[in-house]
Amino acid sequence: MTWQHAVVIGASGGIGKALADELEQRGTEVVRLSRSAEDAESHIDLQDEASIEAAAAWVAKGKAPDLILVATGYLHEQGEGPEKDWRQLSADHLARNFAINATGPALVAKHFLPLLRDDGRAGLAALSARVGSISDNRLGGWYGYRASKAALNMLIRTFSIELKRKKKNAFCIALHPGTVDTALSDPFQKNVPEGKLFSREHSAKKLLEVLEGCDADSTGRIFAWDGTEIAP
Repeated sequence: MTWQHAVVIGASGGIGKALADELEQRGTEVVRLSRSAEDAESHIDLQDEASIEAAAAWVAKGKAPDLILVATGYLHEQGEGPEKDWRQLSADHLARNFAINATGPALVAKHFLPLLRDDGRAGLAALSARVGSISDNRLGGWYGYRASKAALNMLIRTFSIELKRKKKNAFCIALHPGTVDTALSDPFQKNVPEGKLFSREHSAKKLLEVLEGCDADSTGRIFAWDGTEIAP
């Protein structure tokens, strides 16, 4: 089943752009939103709720989306993060992780979930990470990223419960894209096993394959790029 009308938030990023491109190649009408968008209507900043609300109001003027993708994330910037030792913890870095990886997507859900179509399958999916799984954490480190992605997973689960009451055909899930060749993963690629570093295009195709199989029964869950479910 081809998605008819999709909104991609973070569409200027590596995975976000690949997702938007692949959707359009499959015949989906795509609205691209990003922080770097030149036109005011397409601008969205996950650290500014007013911009999220304005973007949602603009999208609401068009056709109701049946797919909303939140393809944003933060791991490191200008040599800061992720933490390998608790001595590297800082309030500012933790706050930035939560602002972009958890609070931002939550505010997107607040303003965009009501826009999902009511007459048929529809859903919101946010990019999370396997390292956000509490039960799968055996290596430690990456405190802010792990904790903020775990928070995102909990938010997705909580939104899904309310969504089921308000839009019975809709779903709200988290997706793990694998390790993708983007600026986010660039400093860590030398440690990636052979064959496990994905191109942006490959990851986008695999994520859309997962989404093709999602429906209201999938809501609240976390899926990896290969369709396997990740434990919270």
